[in-house]
Amino acid sequence: MKELLENIKDNVSFILVSLLIVAGIIIVAALAQKYLCKAIPRRRGARYVAFVAMFGAIAAVLMLFEIPLFFAPSFYELDLSEIPVLMCSFYLGPVSGVVCELLKIVIKLLLKGTSTMFVGDFANFVVGCTFVLPASIIYHVKKSKKSAIIGMGSGTAVMTVFGSLFNAVYLLPKFASIFGMPLDAIIGMGTQVNSAINSVSTLILFAVVPFNLLKGIVVSVATFFLYKRLEPIFFRK
Repeated sequence: MKELLENIKDNVSFILVSLLIVAGIIIVAALAQKYLCKAIPRRRGARYVAFVAMFGAIAAVLMLFEIPLFFAPSFYELDLSEIPVLMCSFYLGPVSGVVCELLKIVIKLLLKGTSTMFVGDFANFVVGCTFVLPASIIYHVKKSKKSAIIGMGSGTAVMTVFGSLFNAVYLLPKFASIFGMPLDAIIGMGTQVNSAINSVSTLILFAVVPFNLLKGIVVSVATFFLYKRLEPIFFRK
């Protein structure tokens, strides 16, 4: 009974913290869009909803195709779902990017469910937002190819730093707690792919950091070459 109560307490705590973080991200996006991103035209109604829904659905489908990485444990797999989310935020602004990111997770859960008790899905949303938000905010302050590149570079840096700290301080311990497994077992999964991984800090250094860097670079390069080519198709005036 005591163990059951502890599990319930952990799950409720995770849900509350998740809701607070999601709300905080939305508030940050709304404030940034209102006070920093002056060039975003007002788009509302069915067309606005259709764009966000379309890119959220595309992102959710891309999220189903995960690429295993040789340098990281199996629970770190690369997906390209941030490409349509970033394109949505470049067109409609930071708030739309966050909503698209959240919609992506919801659709993915409806299609596939969760294999990580929602911890991995929550991590994907939060870490994805730390990439999309800086990139879209910087781009919309003064729209240009240069600001897009600076924004995506900044987003990659923020995602790498925040994602690494978030994994070390919150996600990995929470994952171990919810699944009732020792943290050493998770570290051991990293040791199997890289003998240099023998602690949380080395797991972050040799798996999480390169994972986020690689994801940021791949998504940035793909978006850079795709956005202007797809703009006449998706974003006709």
